Amino acid sequence: MINESGRKKAYKVFSVIVLVILAFLFLFPLYWIVTGAFKPSLDIYNPKPVWWPTEWVMNNFDDLFSKRTAPLWELAVPFGRWISPNQEDIFFSTGPTVPAAFRWLVNTVFMSVMAMILTCITAAMAGYALAKKRFRGRAIVFSLIVCAMALPKQVVLIPLIKEVAVLRMWDNIWAVILPTVGWPFGVFLMKQFSEGIPGEILEAARVDGSSEFGTFATIVVPMVKPGIGALAIFTFINSWNDYFMQLVMLPSGNNNTISLGIATLQNDTTVNMGLLMAGAALAAIPIIIVFLIFQKYFTQGITMGAVKG
Repeated sequence: MINESGRKKAYKVFSVIVLVILAFLFLFPLYWIVTGAFKPSLDIYNPKPVWWPTEWVMNNFDDLFSKRTAPLWELAVPFGRWISPNQEDIFFSTGPTVPAAFRWLVNTVFMSVMAMILTCITAAMAGYALAKKRFRGRAIVFSLIVCAMALPKQVVLIPLIKEVAVLRMWDNIWAVILPTVGWPFGVFLMKQFSEGIPGEILEAARVDGSSEFGTFATIVVPMVKPGIGALAIFTFINSWNDYFMQLVMLPSGNNNTISLGIATLQNDTTVNMGLLMAGAALAAIPIIIVFLIFQKYFTQGITMGAVKG
């Protein structure tokens, strides 16, 4: 019979094999996109899969960066549409002209980073209040948040469009950012983390004269940092990949994201797969960077969040 150490060793070997297979399956699409971005057209449209480029070319990236140009940034006057006679943005700073793909990338990074920061702040505050504050209607509010997690965004699309139009944010990058800030999943996640904060520590801070904001900033935030790290990744990726809301809220193309911009480069009758892969490879870089920055907190957040009740 196999002894205990033999079973543990066999289980470890089996686990490593399974993890290697899963890692390969998850990384293969990224490998295919990156290599496809450097393949010539004959390799891309070959009926038989070409696993490695027969020749490394830059044609796809040349097409991506040469088709259009745009200012690198355009800083608009806050609420400028309210004072503009034609209800259009008023710009007080415009950057140098660069390939449009860089502008699209800047727009997408700005959109995702702002959504990530604002969502983490509001979700951490709301989650802490729901977990540690006792007020009338607390259970009802939390139940509504849980119910909202089950609603697809298409259900609230018409009211959201009307609200954006009333606020004169239509075709503005903030029309994509602000609806993300009240993400129900973020509030739910941060409430679960805040439940684990000992009430004695909070009470001791109040006895020492700490204000409510001081207690939140110096005690609550460090204790729920793994949850904030996990939420930051979730929010960044969710905002980055939200093609549907970007397509609806940014119709004119002045504030194109990388996904919308690449779609506009496609011909009506043909699809340039090399151009698509080059754009996808470029769009993947910020996501990988954000994940590498927050991966420690992401792992801790998933592990700790799994045992919260």
